Order: sequence, then C-alpha cells, then structure tokens
Amino acid sequence: MNISKNSILVVVLALFASGCGVYNFTGGNVGTAETFQVNYFQNYASQSPGSTFEPGMDRDFTLALQDRIQDQSTLTLVNNGNADLLYEGEIVEYRISPMTATADQNAAQNRLTIAVKVRFYNNTKEDADFDQRFSFFFDYDANLQLATVKSEAHEIIFERITQDIFNASLADW
Repeated sequence: MNISKNSILVVVLALFASGCGVYNFTGGNVGTAETFQVNYFQNYASQSPGSTFEPGMDRDFTLALQDRIQDQSTLTLVNNGNADLLYEGEIVEYRISPMTATADQNAAQNRLTIAVKVRFYNNTKEDADFDQRFSFFFDYDANLQLATVKSEAHEIIFERITQDIFNASLADW
C-alpha cells in the first residue's frame, strides 16, 4: 500500500477541521441568530460635562457599527424591530483634552475621546445581554486643529469601539 505524505496530510487536516467545528476567522459566534438590528445611536455627548457636540457623528457611528457586524458575521441586517440581535445606545462623550505639556506649560498633544453606551439584546441566547460603555481615544499634535485630523480620528476610534462591541456581543472564546 503506497500512501503519499500529501494524502496523509489532507486526511489529518480534514479530521482536525471537522473536530474543531466551524471556525470563523473573525472570532464571531452568532449561534442560532440570523438577523441583527442597530438602532440609531443618538448623540447625547453635549449633556456630559466637558463634552462637545459633533454633528453627524450619530449617523456615522450607527453605520460603522452596522458595517462591522455585516463584515465580520453572516448575520443579515433588518430594520423591522424583529431581529435576533439588537444593538442600541447613545454617544455619551466627545471630549478634547490636553495630554502632555511642553517646558513652557503649553499643551503638546491633545486627546479626542469618544464614549458610547451600548445595550445589546440577544433573543436567541439567555444571559448574553449587556449594558456597557465603550470608549477609545486619538492623540494628535496640539498645534493642529481637530478639523484637520477629525476624519482620521473618527475612523480609528470607530474602528476600535465597533470591534470592542462586536467582541463583547459575538466573540465567544
């Protein structure tokens, strides 16, 4: 009997893969869920002391979270209020703070911090719901106006926050 090394390797890999079940490289585990809904995240940041209001950020964040879940899962986005997974919440902080100082006590760096409060409901799995705050920041040179780095800052912050929300809701390690 002449069995090649490649044949043995294929069999071993097939057994390994079937023994591990279905693996998703994003780490997402949707269980029996098939649909998700992301309700519009209202921007209440200006109600938090020291925070300011950034117009349009509520729409941008809502879309970023929808995109993250669609890109990293097999779930279908619905807007009919009858989803297996429901995400809702508010933007609660949008703050610019000086971070480091120069020798003459001027700010050398500023930090933009965005925080979002998320309520997640999983209608297919008990004890998976949560109500949690997620935040991240972006540091930039104090000599720059926020307007010059805002697009990059929002992209980096939204990427991190939406990934953290995805991990909290669907990464079942």
